[in-house]
Amino acid sequence: MIRFSLHCAEGHDFDSWFASGAAFDDLQRRGLVSCAVCGSAKVEKALMAPAVSATRPLAEPQSQIEQAMAALRAEIEANSEYVGMNFAAEARAIHDGEAPTRAIYGEARPDEARKLLEDGVPVAPLPFLPARKTN
Repeated sequence: MIRFSLHCAEGHDFDSWFASGAAFDDLQRRGLVSCAVCGSAKVEKALMAPAVSATRPLAEPQSQIEQAMAALRAEIEANSEYVGMNFAAEARAIHDGEAPTRAIYGEARPDEARKLLEDGVPVAPLPFLPARKTN
């Protein structure tokens, strides 16, 4: 989707969304673009400045809280084993002595996490979602 600032022959300015620049051109050529104010079919794209962000990329932590969260995540990922959706079973096995003791993190459904806590298995929610590997 792309948003264009438009201007009609009667002097009205308005914005509208189109699937692409080519879609706008096709609709305009067929007389299907009209002014949102007066209905005139004599509509042209207005001069637009590109929307360029002068800020840092979104992935870079900006506040002290974001920096602390990024540091926490890095610490957990560097010193723990990600066990994915097997977290509840693995945490229980470690607690029961059936698996080697080690730091783990992963994902669990709310009912699984609640049952672990009820059974005295020491777990805590993390303030971030694990990065998932995808193809």
